[in-house]
Amino acid sequence: MKSVKTLLLAISMLSVVTGWAQKFPLKTLPLEDMSNFKTTGSNWQIVGDVVMDRNGGMKVTPGKGILLNNVSDKDHDILDQANKKQDWATVEGYKVLTAWEHGDLELELDFMMPKGSNSGIYLQGRYEVQLFDSWGVKSPKYGDLGGIYRNWESAPGKIYMGKAPLANAAKAPGLWQNMKISFQAPRFDAQGNKIENARLNSVIINGVLVHQNLEIPLPTGGPLDQKEVPLGPIFIQGDHGAVAFRNIKYRSLGSKVASTSDISYKYFEGKFKNAEELNAQTPKASGKLPAVTIEVLDLEDVSGVRFDGVLNVPEDGYYLMSLNTTGGYKLQIDNQNVAFNERPDSWWDSKQSSVQLKAGAHPFTLYYYKDAGYMPPRLGWVIEGSAIQRSTLTTFGSYPPDPNPTSPIQVAVGSKTRLLRAFLDFERDRARRLTHTIGVGDPGGLHYIYDLKAGNVACVWRGDFIDATPMWNDRGDGSFRPLGVTQFTFIGQSLGIIQGRSDAFPTTYQEADFKTKGYAIEEATGRPIFRYSYKGIDVEERCYPSVDQNSLVREIALNGAIPDGAHLKIAEGKDITAMPDGSFAIDDRKYYIVLGGDLKASIRDFNGKKELVVPVKAGIAKFSIIW
Repeated sequence: MKSVKTLLLAISMLSVVTGWAQKFPLKTLPLEDMSNFKTTGSNWQIVGDVVMDRNGGMKVTPGKGILLNNVSDKDHDILDQANKKQDWATVEGYKVLTAWEHGDLELELDFMMPKGSNSGIYLQGRYEVQLFDSWGVKSPKYGDLGGIYRNWESAPGKIYMGKAPLANAAKAPGLWQNMKISFQAPRFDAQGNKIENARLNSVIINGVLVHQNLEIPLPTGGPLDQKEVPLGPIFIQGDHGAVAFRNIKYRSLGSKVASTSDISYKYFEGKFKNAEELNAQTPKASGKLPAVTIEVLDLEDVSGVRFDGVLNVPEDGYYLMSLNTTGGYKLQIDNQNVAFNERPDSWWDSKQSSVQLKAGAHPFTLYYYKDAGYMPPRLGWVIEGSAIQRSTLTTFGSYPPDPNPTSPIQVAVGSKTRLLRAFLDFERDRARRLTHTIGVGDPGGLHYIYDLKAGNVACVWRGDFIDATPMWNDRGDGSFRPLGVTQFTFIGQSLGIIQGRSDAFPTTYQEADFKTKGYAIEEATGRPIFRYSYKGIDVEERCYPSVDQNSLVREIALNGAIPDGAHLKIAEGKDITAMPDGSFAIDDRKYYIVLGGDLKASIRDFNGKKELVVPVKAGIAKFSIIW
């Protein structure tokens, strides 16, 4: 049995969250008007919609829901002069600040930028996460999207040179993009001296991690103030081009924490089916503890423990309890059941329960019991609230981050086209698993996955190639995952016979109609040529990157007798917008389709969705996917 001294050493790890992602609901920032912001000019406004094309044009629709900065050419001239003096932040009208201040912060938002635009989000008004049209940049620097901008100080000890993002996660201009930030404010002692630097726990852009556990020792360029503080507003730069924001959500965590105290334990040995059976036995040992931990167990199996103590919460509100365990457990607070799993042989269990509590002390009882030799004992308890620090209430040793760590198995492309067969969970959803897919990696860094049972490109991405860990680790589940900025398209066939409004494109494999013929390898490039037939139409498809490596070209050759009503579905989504430059923005402007040759597309309403379809005849149909 572990000594109390050992447990006291482990208690220092209590502030570490071990294995849970942020789950407490974020607060939505209303965008009904500008009342949630401090602004000094008219270039910031609330609008209903913004359409930005890839060449810099913009159309604005009045309404609510989107925060827009629209800087004119005249404004640029004024700001260029201010920038030369390094005092643009003082120029009236080109900044917007939240009306509230934050310390530690969870922030998520969507943003859109036209071609060449430049903006930035300043956490506490002092630490800039760069927003920039970096689409197509091969080696991003601190000034590119997601970079932490440098400052312009020259005195020793005051220089900060910024930090480039780990990867370029930028989408094409005019598309909605997503950013998630977890920020830790600088810490100060009672005299106001800084004792810990600001830190970015993580920055995720379009699903790609671009920063992790990054210290920011000094304010970046153009802050509201060089003096670092415990609290400050979000400040958004508006000096070099338009930028739009929507779906702004946040959680300002403050400095308060929940804690436990007066903890006692009783240790039992035996096989227990539930907490009541454990409670009816005579304990083998008992005592006091500084924190809840299953390190008191002498036996890893056929044993259990009961903890009694007090949960102290700092304010009234709802609290989210997360329990991660192997084996069985039951948590009671104020004599009420909060979470339980009555399976002593449970391989792994994770439950979250919300409970409303008043500020103050609440008695709790937590049972843990296990009878499964194939997994070590694990018990972790995390508490979250709307404005408190997320806290782990068990010791580090009670639930280490990963009891069975696995090195990721990643597949690189190399200097030649790389092919890999596996399952694909469409949009990471196991319920929509595609079983006959092949990943095709290009040395230039633009890749795709082809669904051989549908004759369709299921997703495209740029960056690294494939994470094969779920396929090859241990027994595996047969699936792989794209790495990088991934855009999923749709499930089902590209080619269909559509005679009327009620005819659907096939979504499930019908061997009588669709016959896959595998693929051949193009000798010059090493790229696959996919072959299939559908209702007498012979099809060959080549997919390849554009010259600039920023789009995937699908070139579909159709031969034989082409029946009336033959169409290609080339995109699907909840909405499709025809853009001024002739392209189509798909599914709330997540990606573009650009038609080649003389193809003519129409937007079709079907089953609550929009479909972009083109009638086809014998010959080659070509179009590009841009994201």
